[in-house]
Amino acid sequence: MSRASKSSGHRRPAAGRSARPARPPVQAAPRFETAEAGGGPQKIHKVLAQAGLGSRREMEELIRAGKVKVNGTLAQVGMRVQAGDVIRVGRRQVTVRDDSKLPRIILYHKPEGEIVSHDDPQGRPSVFDKLPPMRRGKWLAIGRLDYNTSGLLIFTTSGELANRLMHPRYEVEREYAVRVIGKLTEEKIRQLTRGVRLEDGMARFEVVEERGGRGLNNWYRAVLREGRNRIVRRMFDAVGYRVSRLMRVRFGIVSLPFGLRRGGWREPDAQQTAAILDWSATLAAPAPEPLAVRARIVKSAGPARAERPDRRRPWSTAR
Repeated sequence: MSRASKSSGHRRPAAGRSARPARPPVQAAPRFETAEAGGGPQKIHKVLAQAGLGSRREMEELIRAGKVKVNGTLAQVGMRVQAGDVIRVGRRQVTVRDDSKLPRIILYHKPEGEIVSHDDPQGRPSVFDKLPPMRRGKWLAIGRLDYNTSGLLIFTTSGELANRLMHPRYEVEREYAVRVIGKLTEEKIRQLTRGVRLEDGMARFEVVEERGGRGLNNWYRAVLREGRNRIVRRMFDAVGYRVSRLMRVRFGIVSLPFGLRRGGWREPDAQQTAAILDWSATLAAPAPEPLAVRARIVKSAGPARAERPDRRRPWSTAR
């Protein structure tokens, strides 16, 4: 993949519409910390979280348990580290670097036939083969898509951002374009939005909308707030419909860039990256809601042009 893929024409991430009632604003949401002032000493739990070892709270718990050392000495909660310090957490080692820049983010249009893994015994193509090389560190995938699913994948150098967007308690929206064999009845749509029972528990869509179709193939827009393995396909299977094509078009406020071809990637500019980080800092775990309030059925004749994620119009059956 050529570096030319990250050409000009970046678009500001578009906010999706949520099916549930609007949440009250978070009053004390801190700005996502990208660096300590002046690039000086940094809090140890923040450095470990950014390295992808877990959340800040989890890192504090490890420090209290005496499982973290700095330059060979047991770490203390609240201590600061600086460039050149070596932190050990079990067998993992993190070298503190003077990094006052924003973390990097990559938006990748995954085609079918690639895995989201560095290693595969079967030797299948990996999404990581297409990403720009890193001088240090590594790309962290925010969520996964299975081998036969295409669409938006987000990669970052920030372990903290990755952990926050993937943690189940924040219920970040994922939006999919789903093509199924057959046409859903209103009762089946009602089942999907109220909840279906899977082998690993109940699951439900926030929204299921008709997006047209031709013959046996029909497209739907589906939004949910979790990322269990193959959950979209399993939910449609649970109501008796087989998914013949699946494409993720949005993750949180980040949409698949219009015109980004399959196998291509794009890096948001500094302003867009800062917007994503600021949004992630406002995420809060939702309060429990009555099931009757959460359920919703929406049907429409077709999508607006702005909702179509690329030039091939995945909502359409024409190929």
